[in-house]
Amino acid sequence: MPDFGISLPVLIALLAGTFLVALLYSSVGHAGATGYIATMSLAGLAMEVVRPAALVLNIGVASVAAWHFWRAGHFSWRLFWPFAVLSVPAAFLGGGLKLPASVWQMMIGGVLLFSAVRFLAVPGSDEVRKTPSIWTSLLIGAGLGFLAGLTSTGGGVFLTPVLLWMKWAGAKPAAAVSAAFILVNSPAGLIGQLAGGATIPLLVIPLGVAALLGGWFGSRSGSQWLSAVTIRRLLAVVLLIAGGKMIVAAMG
Repeated sequence: MPDFGISLPVLIALLAGTFLVALLYSSVGHAGATGYIATMSLAGLAMEVVRPAALVLNIGVASVAAWHFWRAGHFSWRLFWPFAVLSVPAAFLGGGLKLPASVWQMMIGGVLLFSAVRFLAVPGSDEVRKTPSIWTSLLIGAGLGFLAGLTSTGGGVFLTPVLLWMKWAGAKPAAAVSAAFILVNSPAGLIGQLAGGATIPLLVIPLGVAALLGGWFGSRSGSQWLSAVTIRRLLAVVLLIAGGKMIVAAMG
């Protein structure tokens, strides 16, 4: 067996964790980067391994999630492209920066926890009241793209709450647009990291298989069978888990 730099029991635990993270996150149109970061960090892997590995896994899961939500008819090109145009170069810039892990974990963890509480306290309806202007979408997309690259998350975990809070999209269209947003920003962030000297670890091969399997089943369930209310509740759970783990990691 190839040397992945970890023991077999740790590898098995990582495979199981990666599968479960991809299964849950992809059901709401996310690729799971925050979950992968938390899982790999708990396994004792260095941040130099965790950051590029999380984005590689993101690309795979976002691909199958975007495909399933698009096939189910939930994707809106009109909503997606203004957010994406400036987010890609911004994600590249963010990916090339290196902040102390505790700084961005605490900051992003707080945002995710606030989002989760917001969804649990006020679930809201799936009503779409308005469409954002092009300039609004461009500016928000640039900011979220930079955060996506900086935090190695792909950005969907930030975009989905914005779309739902502002009532710019229902739960499933928001999931579809977020999956595509992650798909274009994760490679940009990864390239930024590689340009800064990062390398892709061999460990992404087995973890990638587990992530793709989890992402396939999760995104198919989310796009076809789960109700909008269920997706909102799952999203709240995802945000709670991700935010809590990042806060704990920052405090550790």
